[in-house]
Amino acid sequence: MTSATFLSILVPYIISFIVFLFFVDQINYLIKKRRAPGPVFVLPFIGNAISLVRDPTSFWDTQSANSSRSGFSANYIIGRFILYIRDTNLSHLIFSNVRPDAFLLVGHPFGKKLFGEHNLIYMFGQEHKDLRRRIAPNFTPRALSTYTSLQQIIILKHLKKWESLSSNNPNKPLSLRLLVRDMNLETSQTVFVGPYLSQEARERFKLDYNLFNVGLMELPIDLPGFAFRNARLAVDRLAETLTECTRMSKTKMENNQEPSCLIDFWMREMLKETSDAKSDEEPAPRHSSYAEIGGHLFDFLFAAQDASTSSLLWAVALLDSYPEVLLKVREEVSSFWSPESDGLINTEQLREMKYTQAVAREVLRYRPPATLVPHVAMKDFALTESYTIPKGTIVFPSVFDSSFQGFTKPVRFDPDRFSEYRQEDQLFKKNFLTFGAGPHQCVGQRYAINLLVLFIAMFCTLLNFKRCRTDGCDDIVYNPTISPKDGCIVSLSRRCTRYPNLSLE
Repeated sequence: MTSATFLSILVPYIISFIVFLFFVDQINYLIKKRRAPGPVFVLPFIGNAISLVRDPTSFWDTQSANSSRSGFSANYIIGRFILYIRDTNLSHLIFSNVRPDAFLLVGHPFGKKLFGEHNLIYMFGQEHKDLRRRIAPNFTPRALSTYTSLQQIIILKHLKKWESLSSNNPNKPLSLRLLVRDMNLETSQTVFVGPYLSQEARERFKLDYNLFNVGLMELPIDLPGFAFRNARLAVDRLAETLTECTRMSKTKMENNQEPSCLIDFWMREMLKETSDAKSDEEPAPRHSSYAEIGGHLFDFLFAAQDASTSSLLWAVALLDSYPEVLLKVREEVSSFWSPESDGLINTEQLREMKYTQAVAREVLRYRPPATLVPHVAMKDFALTESYTIPKGTIVFPSVFDSSFQGFTKPVRFDPDRFSEYRQEDQLFKKNFLTFGAGPHQCVGQRYAINLLVLFIAMFCTLLNFKRCRTDGCDDIVYNPTISPKDGCIVSLSRRCTRYPNLSLE
């Protein structure tokens, strides 16, 4: 028998086997879906992954629309059954049940491959509580005051640069997305590990972080030449760099120097804990190795970087759209801070800028940066009386949809809802899920809000800006957090008499 004859005999069996696999895959999807809203037929094995990668906004809008009645909807992506959660109460049910027999927070559908098995977000119970307790000193009022000073100096540096770029080429408006992203990367680097990164290391850091960002949006093909593999390797290099920064910080804190960045505050507390444990003849604290702390620093960077970029872009876009809000911000800020004072905005002034604080919170409600928070069902979980989430399902509670539930006229951008007399932040607290909820609620939310308030205050005070509007410029796109479709294109000019001279002295 010739090889051609043998293959001709095999072909029908191979085709039948493939059809059988397709059939089994489809039946498995329908069994898990049951009566949940969602597509009845999906492409075998890849499901709707192509439409997700090609147009994430349209894909998630469709999931939201499908879930409008039941509060959730189903779909299928690369061999994984997924469930989209629209209803706020159901989202809280997911957030409050992060434990070994319910849900695992993953941060990204294929996050373990990118972030590693021992990431903070994958921890449960006492181990998770202990690590959060050790992280807490990084966000005390004393630490936050140090960070706000650093943030202002970096914000000023970049605002001056943007205004110069715009003034030198007045016929070509600026797209702020990449400029804001670069500013945020410098802010994160400086606040987290500032003095321990050389300029060369900062440039390498920027390149690797760009590789990581691109990989987040691509199919999880972990092979040479693919964006996902490049992202995974970039994370390894970034973690190594941050590990070395941790080592240098420990040496500095052992010499009793004053903390100047987040890792210094962390190392100072770690040294105290280690010393106390040694005195009590107990083992060293868990998760205290340089590599582990370097990995957690990357977690902070990831959490702070793209989320803040999203918020700052939407702040500019919304302030341009609502000139009455912009006017009130400028009036309030001028009553507390003047560029001519050459002084930093202190934490007390920051707290007293009530209206600007309200604007920042409304930006976060109206356009929550991370619209979805992926979890994996560790076991079958009864979501409602009529539907049980199958084990292995990737569950997406929608922070975005919750933001438009409960609040008074939620589709309006209305900072006054967070005023002391309306207090919608308390009345509808359960719907404000920008920083998550439950045991994994964001530990750095005050840091993030401070950065947003400072940026709004300084941007509005120091610069005049005009958005260059086009059709669809405010449409939402995923990068991977959400941003305006046009990248927020503006023309800038200096508004103040002169720029302030800011320093830590």
